[in-house]
Amino acid sequence: MTGQPIILVDPSETREILAERLRMQGYAITVASSPVEGAGLALADPPAAVVADLWMPGISGVQLCRLLRAEPATEKVPVILRGPEGDRHSRFWAERAGATAYVGQGRMGDLVRALSDAIAANPATDSFMQLCGEGESDIRDRIAAHLDAALFESVLASEVRALSVCGNFVRLFDLLSQFVARVTSYRWLAVYTEHPQWLGLHAHPAARQRSEEEARRALAPVVATTGGPGTVPLSTVPVLAVEDEDAYADAIGAPPILFPIKLGLEVIGTVALAPREQPHAKDMDLVSIIARELAGPIRIAALVEESQRLATIDSLTGLMNRRAFTASALRELARSQRHGNPFCLLLLDVDHFKTINDRRGHPSGDAVLTGIGRLLGQELRKADFSGRWGGEEFVVALTETTAASGMGGAERIRAAVAAMTVKDADGEPIPITVSIGLTAHREGDTVDSLIKRADQAMYEAKSSGRNRVVLESGEPRPTSASGNRQVA
Repeated sequence: MTGQPIILVDPSETREILAERLRMQGYAITVASSPVEGAGLALADPPAAVVADLWMPGISGVQLCRLLRAEPATEKVPVILRGPEGDRHSRFWAERAGATAYVGQGRMGDLVRALSDAIAANPATDSFMQLCGEGESDIRDRIAAHLDAALFESVLASEVRALSVCGNFVRLFDLLSQFVARVTSYRWLAVYTEHPQWLGLHAHPAARQRSEEEARRALAPVVATTGGPGTVPLSTVPVLAVEDEDAYADAIGAPPILFPIKLGLEVIGTVALAPREQPHAKDMDLVSIIARELAGPIRIAALVEESQRLATIDSLTGLMNRRAFTASALRELARSQRHGNPFCLLLLDVDHFKTINDRRGHPSGDAVLTGIGRLLGQELRKADFSGRWGGEEFVVALTETTAASGMGGAERIRAAVAAMTVKDADGEPIPITVSIGLTAHREGDTVDSLIKRADQAMYEAKSSGRNRVVLESGEPRPTSASGNRQVA
């Protein structure tokens, strides 16, 4: 390390003592009595390392370090900051500023070791000259510019991190698009996430279709590369579109800027922004910051949505649980009463379910319930909904359906259950039938009154032979001989 050039920035009157001790270690020391002088020397002829006090009048060691890190000529020059021994606050700020090391003042041995390690880890390379023609004012202007940039980056990052409270991707992307539109102008903004697969798009209403096509083309190669098991093609992922005039309807523009959204080492998505003109460096920085800070809010939104989904879904059947079904039925009842629309409710009970569990085992019983849950999901219209009421009971809401139409729908469900194939652990088919009670909405009904009447009708179906549909206070609907199959 003999002869390695070191710039010592020390405004104290004892700086020559420290400089002499470092010269005794074989270093070629240039002393600067102020941070401005030290920065000028370093930028004009980059040294092997810079040693500076953390706290100095006018310009701090943190500001000096940020300047040297940001300038091409000195970005790799090790900077060692000196400050109060054991001061964790000072050590933290030194590390955040990009200092190579922080040593306590008066700790000569620590300083020499830090210099040796830093220079060894950063071999000298051919560097170019970066003269500071404006002297002290130029150095101060540069520091101010870098501090402004750091503050702006901090504000951007804070705005993106604040999206963590959104709770769902829809609101997150809406607020993100509002924020980005205030910072820069663009034709469209897109955010794609892997798990779950979300695709948010902000575009001008007049350019909605064109923007979506561009975004899908830009993101498709990324999805094909990063997509894991279970990832569906991007062309099939539905778009959450935010359309307003904050985005521009330009027909052509610069190619989109893409940055991966990473959580640790895992890529969880991509941010894409289509500038109106050739992208400015600030646009690149903006998209980079968004991508860097967006991983946390996206993961939180996914976890919140998943927890909400699990709170409303029966884990075995995949249908609504009792609480969620009741809430949906209340909304449908209110709508029916407001508009006078018909509404029917079915209560299904698996016939001889205890016998299935006792003779074939509980896994077989679970397979039956899972199969019925899957069947209901396939048989019902999009406007209808169903849930697991409890045990082997299922409940179905048929919206805008009269009692006569409800009987037809219930009969189709009964026949589909009787025809479905579910096998036990030995591969043997399990005969399955259900008894269904049907009731129609009346003025002043509540969910409890509907369930009570449907339960009475279902009990009547059980009592009259099972595997049939009964309308409340009506006669059992006849079934075919094959439909009267009983579980032993």
